[in-house]
Amino acid sequence: MHETFPDARTGRLSLAKRARPVEAAIRGLLSVSAAISVLTTLGIVVTLGTESWGFFREVGILEFLGSLEWQPVIGDFGIWPLFNATLTTSFFAMLVALPLGLMVAIYLAEYASDRVRETLKPVLEVLAGIPTVVYGYFALATVTPFLRSLLGTELVGVYNTFSAGIVMGILILPLVSSMCEDALSAVPRSLREGAYAMGATKLEVATQVVVPAAFSGLAAAFILGLSRAVGETMIVALAAGAGPKFTLNPFEPAETMTGHIVRISGGDISYDSIDYRSLFAIALVLFLVTLALNSLSRRIVAKHGEVYE
Repeated sequence: MHETFPDARTGRLSLAKRARPVEAAIRGLLSVSAAISVLTTLGIVVTLGTESWGFFREVGILEFLGSLEWQPVIGDFGIWPLFNATLTTSFFAMLVALPLGLMVAIYLAEYASDRVRETLKPVLEVLAGIPTVVYGYFALATVTPFLRSLLGTELVGVYNTFSAGIVMGILILPLVSSMCEDALSAVPRSLREGAYAMGATKLEVATQVVVPAAFSGLAAAFILGLSRAVGETMIVALAAGAGPKFTLNPFEPAETMTGHIVRISGGDISYDSIDYRSLFAIALVLFLVTLALNSLSRRIVAKHGEVYE
């Protein structure tokens, strides 16, 4: 049992005692906020599971995972054309974002002065703040015509996964570079000084000491960037293509999972049809892929994370 003592001068309860109801209210508000987040996630999982179950009762899981055709008109619901296009765009996005993001992060953390860093970071934040629909039209109206003029109109289609992936890489570049810089900056200066004492150059310190020491944080940044690329919608909806097609040619049009969801849900679709429920099956695949990537990121951080004192 807690005792309360009045202030010797005013006869009132001390400030700490009077602040306890406020702290309790704040604690309750934070608990409610956490509960809302958990319940929202559970609601999404339940909705995806319920609607997907209705889809899989009509379309077998083996057909869904084993077919290379997605043609709802004739009853073909193979996920691989959509999944393959998603992997293709994500691959080219990471091919742009990972090396550039890491190099930008190394420069900002190891080479840039405070003045340069204060100038470049807002520029990257501006890139992150541009609406994705603008990136989509940039890919369609600028990047694709450039590729067609460079490689030929017969090779590069008007819609293609290559230009969509390149622009997606530009989109997630600020995210990857910012997280990589945070990971590099967390490496203690004592490791750098020890390497300099051994005669290492600045480049050797950055690439052979700091980067390996920040491996867990860099891996988490890369995986989070990949998750962002997998879930991107507007760029691929505008620039990649509007028809499910299983192809390994990145210069041909192909529709990703998110692009298909946007196209079908925006059309005249019956609420209780198989086409409608197929959208939830695709969304469930996206959810599982993102969940697997996030789980992998957490395992890497837990296994390879370093604690510096």
